[in-house]
Amino acid sequence: MRDLVATNDPVLISYLLVLLHDAGIETAVFDGNMSTVQGSLGAVLQRLAVPDDCWEAARRLLVDADLGQWVRP
Repeated sequence: MRDLVATNDPVLISYLLVLLHDAGIETAVFDGNMSTVQGSLGAVLQRLAVPDDCWEAARRLLVDADLGQWVRP
């Protein structure tokens, strides 16, 4: 798995999960519970990850949806 997006925005994470799922791309959210536990400090970001072999397709999907600014390098 490779990180695609890191954010504390639950709405963005939810939207990206649906977008990627609809495209048939497997996803996993890491540090979701830690992000919730630490509250609004923003110290721990939720990380949305996809399989290594799907990363480029997922990146392209986000860029095409005008969400490319969220993609981690």
